[in-house]
Amino acid sequence: MFDPPVTTVGTIIDTPKAKIYRVALPNGKEIVGHVPKALIHLHESLREGVRVNLELTPYDFEKGRISGLAED
Repeated sequence: MFDPPVTTVGTIIDTPKAKIYRVALPNGKEIVGHVPKALIHLHESLREGVRVNLELTPYDFEKGRISGLAED
């Protein structure tokens, strides 16, 4: 059975490597975020302080997929 992803909003706090982002969640936890190939155009917009939508698997809350820019 497929479990749907957990969605949340986070703020980019750092870019330690190209195309890899450290993201702070609202609860204070920091995770590693990445952008899927289908949304490669987002890399130009992602920088420190930008709020993003995230999808996390229910089995691993250490990594997340950046699914777009968050609306304020």
